[in-house]
Amino acid sequence: MSKQPLLILGPLMPYLIEELGKKYEIEKLYEEKDALGFLRAHAPRFEAAVTSTFTGLKADMIDLLTAVKIVSSFGVGTDSLDVAYANKKGIKIANTPDVLNEDTANMAITLLLASTRDIVANDRFVREGRWAKGEAAPLALGIEGKKVGLVGLGRIGSVIATKLLAFGCDVVYHTRNKKPDISFKHYDNLVEMAGDCAALIAILPGGEATQGIISREVLQALGPQGTFINVARGTVVDEIALVELLKSKELGRAGLDVFVDEPNVPADLFALDNVVLQPHMGSATVETRKAMADRVVSNLDNYFAAK
Repeated sequence: MSKQPLLILGPLMPYLIEELGKKYEIEKLYEEKDALGFLRAHAPRFEAAVTSTFTGLKADMIDLLTAVKIVSSFGVGTDSLDVAYANKKGIKIANTPDVLNEDTANMAITLLLASTRDIVANDRFVREGRWAKGEAAPLALGIEGKKVGLVGLGRIGSVIATKLLAFGCDVVYHTRNKKPDISFKHYDNLVEMAGDCAALIAILPGGEATQGIISREVLQALGPQGTFINVARGTVVDEIALVELLKSKELGRAGLDVFVDEPNVPADLFALDNVVLQPHMGSATVETRKAMADRVVSNLDNYFAAK
């Protein structure tokens, strides 16, 4: 029995490619020298395709996928996927929520601790021999009893909140609408919340609706003793203002896993001791990436089983 053809739009982890190959006849569009020519000749063969939040799925590609009815995406974000246009064309979009909640939340907590306790700067302090020479590292900041504001309180945000409680933090949040049955204090005004908080954690979807929501005013309200953590998308913050305020120390600290123009990070951040940088690693553990890959496969399986 022949396998169902499956078009892979962009690079994926080897494990996922291997698992897809066990069940489907895979074609890698990203390896074609003439991708447009390939699609013009072969698009009618493919009812299903796989992409990722890194490769995305834009309207021009959707128009070329003339027979596709299901696109399974590796990742939870949909800001790089034109879901509305896909739906208009009768294409279902599947992603990988829930399985990455814990590790992404752990990254947020890790960045908060690393930033407030100056972990990276102090590591460098030891490696450079400054401790051995008798220098004293400056005191860091604690988080116990501090108010931490979550910008977004969805699946991952809720897990972050639970973990913050274990550290004795006072959790508050900002969303467009107050969530029922949530005991944490809700702020309608993000600037006001930032002014009341020792730290702010961004964990909300990217896209036009949230672009620049963490504005210069918000970061200034967080202030020179405040810490900003971003495990959402680079676009949710005014990155130019963020860099300027970290350089001037008008914003105390930051832990950043995401950036506006990845993998390009503002070079001015490299020399700063008050920022911890990560290469978009929120869900990047062996266990979680495997679970995400398995979800990509099961989403396709469920579609073809009419589930």
